Amino acid sequence: MQLGKTLEANTDFPETSLQKSLFLSYGSYNFNPKKEWAARLHYPRTGIGIGYTDFGNSEKVGQAISIYPFIEFSILEKKIPNLNLQIGIGTSYTNTQYDVIENPFNRAITTDLNWTFRSFLYYDIFKKNKIDYRFGLGYLHHSNGHTRLPNQGLNSLALSLAAKFDSNQQPEKPKKPHAFSKKSQTYLSWRLGLGQNVLSEVFNSKKEVYSFAMSAGKIINNTFKFGGGFYYRFYEHYYDYINNDGALVEEQLPQFKINPFGYATNFGLFATSELLLGHVGFEFDLGLNIYKPFYQIDWQLNQGYSFENSNGETIVVLGELDWYYEIKRTVSSRMGLKYYLWSTTNSPKHNMYIGAHINANLGQADFTELSIGYTYRFNYKEKEN
Repeated sequence: MQLGKTLEANTDFPETSLQKSLFLSYGSYNFNPKKEWAARLHYPRTGIGIGYTDFGNSEKVGQAISIYPFIEFSILEKKIPNLNLQIGIGTSYTNTQYDVIENPFNRAITTDLNWTFRSFLYYDIFKKNKIDYRFGLGYLHHSNGHTRLPNQGLNSLALSLAAKFDSNQQPEKPKKPHAFSKKSQTYLSWRLGLGQNVLSEVFNSKKEVYSFAMSAGKIINNTFKFGGGFYYRFYEHYYDYINNDGALVEEQLPQFKINPFGYATNFGLFATSELLLGHVGFEFDLGLNIYKPFYQIDWQLNQGYSFENSNGETIVVLGELDWYYEIKRTVSSRMGLKYYLWSTTNSPKHNMYIGAHINANLGQADFTELSIGYTYRFNYKEKEN
């Protein structure tokens, strides 16, 4: 059970009372000493959770049902042995959305299905009859990954009182870590992605983002994957806006009409990190946009606003191309989950995966993406401890 507060997503956001949530989860301790990734990460717990959240205003903000895989680590184990960090990412159904007439002040959620993210610190207070009683403090987020606007997102802070039930058959945690040798492998990887996003509240229909990326790097101890590479993307919304003689192209960047395809593309470099957990990978990328010319128009449309003057005329104010624009134009990020066809525990030379990711400009969602990819491992090296 969780109690918390739904944070205001925008000016004049509907008032909310106490947020109430109920979450149930089922998982495993991963105490198998032969499972290398588990031993390397000090035997984290993994599983799947499902939850119900009432945001504190049934009419204007509503409720959500969430489902997510999670991983839970013991942190500061030597100093605070009962402290744990749980992180989960998945999807949620939200029953109340923004509506320009009926619900204009809730600009947080505009779609039924959304991404959900949760991060909780748990402290096990005491244990009795295979039940751990826990106190938690955490953060929850719901948003649609820029597939419809507005999309300010629902953010919450919450306190939790929980009970964790252990099965009678649960194995004991190994007293000593398994003596795995140090090892590394080089990898090469490519992926193809199909994403969706919207351009602005005026151009609010979903269109595709096509992407391709290649990377190379090291897999350390069959658990930690680090590398770098380049990406290429093509945005249908950008192409159509240029091809249809959008107002800002006509006024500011008429040269875009010479090559709509080229000016609707984006490419850059990225660094990638990933936790390999058997069939599952948790990935985070940080990138540098070398070329994304249309983002100038994207920014002006999304950061601007309009109003009616005293004569009833609509006045449009464009977003300012300031220092923050320069940062968001330059920095990209990507976070999500992969499912590998063959378990990475066995260090397969060839592997395929499917992935689901949120891509962002700095920290603001850009598009939601499904991808398929291939990884090739070689140059295996092992050192004795």
